[in-house]
Amino acid sequence: MIDTAYVTTMARYNRWQNRSLYEAADSLSDEARRQDRGAFFRSIHGTFCHLLWADQTWLSRFAGTPKPTVPNRESSTMIADWQDLGAARHAFDGTILQWAEGLSPDWLARDVTWFSGLTGSEMTMPAPVLVMHFFNHQTHHRGQAHAMLTAAGAKPDDTDLMLVDARG
Repeated sequence: MIDTAYVTTMARYNRWQNRSLYEAADSLSDEARRQDRGAFFRSIHGTFCHLLWADQTWLSRFAGTPKPTVPNRESSTMIADWQDLGAARHAFDGTILQWAEGLSPDWLARDVTWFSGLTGSEMTMPAPVLVMHFFNHQTHHRGQAHAMLTAAGAKPDDTDLMLVDARG
């Protein structure tokens, strides 16, 4: 299904795209980043907070890293200060890449069991499916952020995965 090279490529893509989006968002005022733009998590800031929250939640399940201390319903307000959010994002992207680079094929061949707050029950699924979900979720919300940034006049990089080796 997937292999460790896929995971490392996607972790590098994640880091590159987050760097691009945060640099574009830096060109906006705090008010513009917090403006309700009609997205699921309303604002650019809220979407970035939720995305970091979800990444931390999934990696806690995959690698035992600390999970967020706030529930999903509060994920869009997890970190109030823009500079703190950017620093946390940058640091966690390094954590994701380090996890990906150390991943073994044996880990990818197993199942992952966790308690899902979304379903209110314990779930078990194959690790490759969950890893693909992890990266797909990032791409989904980064797409929302990219659209909001573009509409606000910011200029993020292209999002083409084929460019990750050249820019990531």
